[in-house]
Amino acid sequence: MKVTLRAEKRTPQPKITNAQMLERYQQVFTPAYDHSTSIAAARALGNRVWDVEGKEYLDLASGIAVNNLGHNYPRVVAAIQEQLASGIHFGPSVMLYEANIRLAEKLGEITPLGIDMFFFSNSGAEAVEGAVKLARYVTGRPLVIAYRGGFHGRTLGALSLTSSKAKFRRHLEPLLGGVRFVNYPYYYRSPCGQKDPESCALGCLADLARAFEHDTPPDEVAAVLIEPVLGEGGYVVPPKRYLEGLRELTAQHGILLIFDEVQTGFGRTGDYFAAQRFGVTPDIMVLAKGIANGLPLSAVASSKDLMSRWPAGAHGTTFGGNPLSCAAGIATISVLQEENLCRRAGDLGEYFLGGLKELQKKHPAMGDVRGLGLMIGAEFVDRQGQPNGELVKQIRQYCLERGLILLACGSHYEVIRFIAPLTIAQEDLDFVLGLLDEALTALA
Repeated sequence: MKVTLRAEKRTPQPKITNAQMLERYQQVFTPAYDHSTSIAAARALGNRVWDVEGKEYLDLASGIAVNNLGHNYPRVVAAIQEQLASGIHFGPSVMLYEANIRLAEKLGEITPLGIDMFFFSNSGAEAVEGAVKLARYVTGRPLVIAYRGGFHGRTLGALSLTSSKAKFRRHLEPLLGGVRFVNYPYYYRSPCGQKDPESCALGCLADLARAFEHDTPPDEVAAVLIEPVLGEGGYVVPPKRYLEGLRELTAQHGILLIFDEVQTGFGRTGDYFAAQRFGVTPDIMVLAKGIANGLPLSAVASSKDLMSRWPAGAHGTTFGGNPLSCAAGIATISVLQEENLCRRAGDLGEYFLGGLKELQKKHPAMGDVRGLGLMIGAEFVDRQGQPNGELVKQIRQYCLERGLILLACGSHYEVIRFIAPLTIAQEDLDFVLGLLDEALTALA
């Protein structure tokens, strides 16, 4: 018997406010979630978000560097819809499927030469742990070196390698053993005392060499894990000389070099990956965030030689490489390639960085301005040159009230990170510069 469904008459839903959404949220979610804004999002498109009250915002958070193409990019949406009709989940360890294989092939087109085999998982933290497992497994060594100020995730294993803020680790010891921390070459606040990039690079390399001499036997180190541009720790761009020297030092001791490109990847720094901006190829890369422009997906990427030494069952996943996420990833990479968005990010980033440096001349509270591509940070200071997280909080609120979403980072939240989508219009960047100038003038 054929059943015909009658169209149901819908009663208009009463309008809800941001405050009411927050009240409902607080009844069912733990306060462990830390919200950067009070926005209750209703919809989004491109670089714009509208809240439930209809207010429009320019989004320079990009889902924390996830929506590199902006919200709901049409080709990505179409790819997801097409895959949805064919299958939502197959299980990568149960059967083969086209989207999974095709994404790996597409990744091989844009990763540095020799990085050509992959393992898919769901989040950056998962991929970080996968990369460390791979390094320990193939080297047979127990130790991993990470960096003060680095951020690699919140799961217990990834958190053991994270030191951007002490509060992330509070009440959670003991964490993963065998982790050593060294200084990141953050030359604005140089841990080695040298303020110029070259001297800071050499000083921090010397610190690492001293660690090998005194407390960290290099023949017991499986890997050095580094963000090629520091993310949550402050949007710090290291001197090229440091990464070159690190590559030489790790190779000398048979240590695997891991680049955490979770936030720097997929055009964000003006090339597909920061490794290519610096001309330094690691042994292992960790990829996530912008890989699928909004759907959960991550990857451990390495050479066939290393990956082939990781036998069946040494690592696994249930949802990693989900067909919908893979379809979105294929579309995302295709858009980056065909629309030449890496170059666009580099050009727009240079333009925006120049605008920020002009503001810096006018406003002494802007202590430092730095970045690569559209991964740009401005560090704010007080009259003594100390980190000024309170001013950043006030600037962000001033801008939010006027329709601009900004995020903070740094150990004292003293850095505003500008994470525009690679598709942003230049006039929107001009709006940001104008509003920031207005905010600093008003708050001075």
